[in-house]
Amino acid sequence: MGVRAVDKKYRRAIYAIYGFVRFADEIVDTFHDQDKETLLRDFSKQTYDAINNKMSTNPILHGFQWVVNSYRIDRELIDAFLYSMEMDLYKKEYSQEEYRRYIYGSAEVVGLMCLRVFYDGKDDEYRRLLPAARKLGEAFQKVNFLRDIRSDIKERGRVYFPDLDLQHFGLEDKGRIEQEIRDDFQSAFPGIKSLKKEARLGVYLAYRYYLELLRKIQHAGPRQVQKQRFRVSNTKKMILLFKSYLRNKMGWL
Repeated sequence: MGVRAVDKKYRRAIYAIYGFVRFADEIVDTFHDQDKETLLRDFSKQTYDAINNKMSTNPILHGFQWVVNSYRIDRELIDAFLYSMEMDLYKKEYSQEEYRRYIYGSAEVVGLMCLRVFYDGKDDEYRRLLPAARKLGEAFQKVNFLRDIRSDIKERGRVYFPDLDLQHFGLEDKGRIEQEIRDDFQSAFPGIKSLKKEARLGVYLAYRYYLELLRKIQHAGPRQVQKQRFRVSNTKKMILLFKSYLRNKMGWL
C-alpha cells in the first residue's frame, strides 16, 4: 500500500529495491535445509556482477542493478546491507555496537536507497533528509524486532536487543525499548513532513502503520509479546490509508 501511494514514476525502482532486500533476507531466515552461507555468498557475487555488467538473467538482480546504475546508489549501502545479512548467519546475541551496525545495514540503508530514488540528482536535498531517513528505518526495524521476538528466539535462536535476558524480560526492558522507538519516530517525522509531495504519502502511510503496530505492542504485557506476533488488521490498514491520504491532502501532518 505504501509503494502504491508514491508517485507512479518511483514504483518500479522501489519494488526492485524491496525485491532485492526481501530475497536476501529470505536466504538467511528461511532456507534452513540449505547451505545458507554459500547461498548468500553466491547471491552477493551475482549482485555485484549484475551491477558491473548492467544485466542479469536473475530478474530480481536485473531489476536491482537497474536501480543502482540509474540512480547512482552508493556501493557502501549495498556492502552494509549484505554484511548485516551475513551477521544473521552466525550472530545470536548483539553488543550495542553490533546492534547499531546491524540496524544500519539491514534497515537504514534501505531507506537511503529509496531516498536516493526520490531525490535523484538532488544531492543537497538527499543529504538534508538523510538523518531522518535513517531514523525512520531504525524505528521500523526496532518495531520488527519487538514484533518478531518469539520467532527470532524459537526459530533462529537470535536476540537482537543488547544486554536483554528474555528469561527476565519485564516492563522496564519493554518500556525502555519502546521509548527508544518513540524517540526515533519523533526524530524522523520532520523529514517525512518535508518530503516532496510525490513521495510523502507513501512514506507517511508506512510511518502510521508502524506507529499503530507499536501501539498494539505497547498495550500488551512482556509475556504476551513473547508469545504472540502482532499485526494490523486489513480493516485498520484501510482506515490508516484513508486518514493518511486526508491528512496529507489537507496539509495536516
